[in-house]
Amino acid sequence: MKWGNTMEQEYLTFLLNGEEFGVDILCVQEIRVLSKVTELPNKPDYLKGVINLRGVIIPIVDLRQRFGKEPMEYNDKTVTIILKSQDSRNPSIVGIIVDAVSDVYKFSVSDIRPSPSLGNQIDNCFLKGLATVESKLIILLDTNNLLNQNELFTVDNEVEEAELLVD
Repeated sequence: MKWGNTMEQEYLTFLLNGEEFGVDILCVQEIRVLSKVTELPNKPDYLKGVINLRGVIIPIVDLRQRFGKEPMEYNDKTVTIILKSQDSRNPSIVGIIVDAVSDVYKFSVSDIRPSPSLGNQIDNCFLKGLATVESKLIILLDTNNLLNQNELFTVDNEVEEAELLVD
């Protein structure tokens, strides 16, 4: 979105394990009360299952678990954010379960700082950058990678992948 000489973008922010994260608001299709999902066999723990949303089957991911955090009991603030890619050539929709929705902020490109290099121990493929609002730091997520099923549903156990290559 262009406003004068600065590029600005709006982010929907949400809470996850006490931290505030943001996603590009243009990718937010809707925010839903957490509802029952249909479980699938042989899936990673963070993939809770799928829902049928107006005829579209959507995978539902617990973002807290996907980021390696302890699972939390869902409560009345827990919501599912349905994200839809802006790429018409490669449409993708995924639902992410988050602790609670927080706010909407507008950041200019100059407000977003790159995430620090954290070495090999932390997978930062989902990080776009960091922004500050008043005294709090907001972690901005790369929505393209969140919607990239190769990144989102990566098998954690590399041994399984190696065994498949041997067969």
